[in-house]
Amino acid sequence: MKSITTLELQYAHRFYGFKGEAQYLHGHTGILSIEVEDSINMGVNMVYPCNEIKKIAWNILQNFDHALILREDDPILPMILKVYEEEGIKNGADTNQNIGPEFDSILAKAYPQSRLVVTKETMTTEGMIKIVYDLLKDKLNISKITFNSGENTASETYEPHNTIKRCPLCGVTLDSAGVCYKCGYGK
Repeated sequence: MKSITTLELQYAHRFYGFKGEAQYLHGHTGILSIEVEDSINMGVNMVYPCNEIKKIAWNILQNFDHALILREDDPILPMILKVYEEEGIKNGADTNQNIGPEFDSILAKAYPQSRLVVTKETMTTEGMIKIVYDLLKDKLNISKITFNSGENTASETYEPHNTIKRCPLCGVTLDSAGVCYKCGYGK
């Protein structure tokens, strides 16, 4: 069985090297759907609490929300960083409240203080799915990711591979000591 949650991401990007409208810097509202598959946790009668899926995903993916996403070889990237430096916002500003943890994966690197994500590949819907799976595959038993952005939608299915020990009282992942962070089960 599956538990499914969705997240909304607002971002700007462009397809460097692409011939067409997407070569221009533009913005989107993207809808990301994450499906988690596992057995039903008999204590709470669900696969995984959707609000917890959203928390786990959002902790990392908030770096994409209200961010600029550029490919690492895009020639406007150094100019953006220069302007951010000149404006004193490259290393963050008091108004930058939506800051996730930095990450540096094989597909993307987040600069949360600058509201910037730099990718290895063009950030298409397919590219976003690859990045999301890479960032979350060890945290959730993902069976499918769908991403809709503008007129484009892509989807990928996966074979769940994790064995996640969950709390029988609230369904969330137990820590390495077998303790639930939410309700204290296992103490």
